[in-house]
Amino acid sequence: MADQPLIFYVEDDEHIRDLTSYALRQAGFAVRAFPDGSDLMEACRQEAPQAVLLDIMLPGVDGLELLRQLRADAATENIPVMMLTAKGTEYDAVCGLDAGADDYLAKPFGMMELISRVNALLRRAARPAPSASPVPASDRHEASSSDRPSSADVLQSGPIELSLAAHRVKAQGQKVPLTVKEFDLLRVLMENEGRVLTRDQLLEMVWDVLYAGETRTVDAHVKTLRQKLAAAAPGAEQAIATVRGVGYVFQGESQ
Repeated sequence: MADQPLIFYVEDDEHIRDLTSYALRQAGFAVRAFPDGSDLMEACRQEAPQAVLLDIMLPGVDGLELLRQLRADAATENIPVMMLTAKGTEYDAVCGLDAGADDYLAKPFGMMELISRVNALLRRAARPAPSASPVPASDRHEASSSDRPSSADVLQSGPIELSLAAHRVKAQGQKVPLTVKEFDLLRVLMENEGRVLTRDQLLEMVWDVLYAGETRTVDAHVKTLRQKLAAAAPGAEQAIATVRGVGYVFQGESQ
């Protein structure tokens, strides 16, 4: 039906492909499934889908290369993409995120989780990125004027400075190249400095995901974010502390 969001799904395992396609259709999506990526780019140019689900391990051209092709083509560069990875392949997941994936989901995954994540992906794609914090006002960490510079556009703590308007991050004056989600994650952590945020809270604030199951999306993003901060200014990554069994906290001034 014309009003059904169109999902392109690339998966070489026929059983998984059929089961997942069925679940997506039952949830109200139109689905076009592919056993490999050989026809994906041309199909996207002929009829742009609302989202693409890409398995990483594919015959021929793998999912990461397909993602790079999608992001390099002006006709497909803005299509939301979720990578599907084998359980435990964090390296592939991080590579996918760095290559421009909007999210990733580790196999085996539950169908309820998949549907929730696809819906969140489409919601994010349908609206402009917010310029202000998505954290409810009643839940925000109330920082004193001494904790922040006078400009409401800039968040600064310890060695890290984040400009909202310029969408730029610096660590000890060195520019830190971040993906959109890494930037949003750092922004939320800095806006809640000193407050421990659980993985579920971060998924809701940054990814608009209410149900996440066993996803390591937050952990993978924190890892790459720390690596990039450290590359710009060794020690800057320590501003993001892990609270074991709970989540993460930004402690820029106290590190």
